[in-house]
Amino acid sequence: MSALSSSAQSSMGESRQWLTLVKRKQVLAVVHTVTYAKRLLDILPLLEADFRLQVVFTAPPHVFGGEVPRFLERLGSPLIPWEEATRMTFDLAVAAGPRGVGNVRAPLITLPHGANYIKRIAGARDACVAGLRMQDLLPGGKVPAAVVMPHHADLHELAIHCPEALPLAHVVGDPVHDRIKASLPQRTKYRRALGLADGEKLVIAVSTWGPHSFFGRFEALLPRLISELPSRQFRTAILVHPNVWSGHSPWQVKAWLAWCTRQGVSVVPPEADWRSVLIAADYIIGDHGSVTLYGTLTGAPVLLVGSPEEEINPASPAATLAVTAPALSPAHPLTEQLDYAATEYCPEEYAAIASRITSEPGRFNRNMRRLMYRVMGLGQPAHSPHILPLPCPPSLRTWTSDCGEASA
Repeated sequence: MSALSSSAQSSMGESRQWLTLVKRKQVLAVVHTVTYAKRLLDILPLLEADFRLQVVFTAPPHVFGGEVPRFLERLGSPLIPWEEATRMTFDLAVAAGPRGVGNVRAPLITLPHGANYIKRIAGARDACVAGLRMQDLLPGGKVPAAVVMPHHADLHELAIHCPEALPLAHVVGDPVHDRIKASLPQRTKYRRALGLADGEKLVIAVSTWGPHSFFGRFEALLPRLISELPSRQFRTAILVHPNVWSGHSPWQVKAWLAWCTRQGVSVVPPEADWRSVLIAADYIIGDHGSVTLYGTLTGAPVLLVGSPEEEINPASPAATLAVTAPALSPAHPLTEQLDYAATEYCPEEYAAIASRITSEPGRFNRNMRRLMYRVMGLGQPAHSPHILPLPCPPSLRTWTSDCGEASA
């Protein structure tokens, strides 16, 4: 009897008692946060059009998980309550975070939710690297079926931080890297969709989350973005990590940034796909988070706002970026600093940093699909898993004010 035809039916409504396709392989996507959801949505399309499979979602308790149910509802995703999911059996589970997944009854594939392993846990005595700790890779002491890693160099890090997981490691690549690279030829199309005029420059301010993030300095920088960048020449967009929105609430983040949107600054919401906006950017002002690192793929000059040594993994490409990109200064005009970053930009240096994101460029879909089907004990579909360009973003005006229109 399939998992959905037993206990899941009671919580997912009477209509699910009358399933048409039964005895399918059951795949569980474990979604802790919106960030994790976005990473899993790069993976689950690899299972599309396979009538042998049924994919369902569950949302474990998480401090940043408040927006997950609404995010999944917009996708039309079947959501199984966490308490019920842990009593069921699945043929495969995929998760981009460790909390609670040791309780899942399924062969488990774990994977990172961002670019590489770039952050250390600040304040920890052993300066452990987030994503490479034993509790990250062997959640609840449970041995997963596979640990997905983006780069062969990460195996050395894994051997240092969690050697027990080394036999389980599979170097698969990075889906965001591959999607951005496949979408770079669409840059002009994305800029047109965003509403950028010919010659207009897009500056994006990018923040990760946490006390050391750029968001803590937004109050000082945002007035400069508005007052120092000529409005006829520049447009500005803000990309803030979903954990900031979840941690402080969407209402509060919108309230903090409301005056910016009334001045024409676009605030990209956490559910939006930021990657096409990143590709369209002419300049990136960012911190030590994943989005700034992915920006090294785009050709846009980077200005860094802070490089907290205690929070950056010294073996990561973020550490190299921290000593390569110029640092934003409070003492010089912003336009001069953007010009300087463009003048000093060295494509070869940034390409070397970007190459550390994955050692399997363009091969994530192939490698990941093979791994998932192998764990399920199924043969793969007889077609190549293509890397599709990102869809066009909405106009920047959509994200400019509360009513969805630019202020007068």
